[in-house]
Amino acid sequence: LLLALLLLAPALPAPHDRGLIINLDTGELCLNSAQCKSHCCHRTSGLSLARCAPKAAEFQECSPKSLYGVYYKCPCERGLTCDADKSIVGSITNTNFGTCKD
Repeated sequence: LLLALLLLAPALPAPHDRGLIINLDTGELCLNSAQCKSHCCHRTSGLSLARCAPKAAEFQECSPKSLYGVYYKCPCERGLTCDADKSIVGSITNTNFGTCKD
């Protein structure tokens, strides 16, 4: 029995690094940024479906961290900061956009 298991082990499918709910690739539908590999669940308008998107690069528009986990502008890549108005009103209305800077 042990020999049979050892012989069949290479034939078993390897686990995928992508799931149906988490670890989603760019362009896939999402409900929260925690689901995306890029950690940015982006929507273009209030009525559009949200999809995983890459984080904003230097000099691109960005949003600071969102309470909701869905962004109209993605947060900055690692090492960059989003120079934006961080008022509570902007956070609630999701209109506190800025620019990624080093």
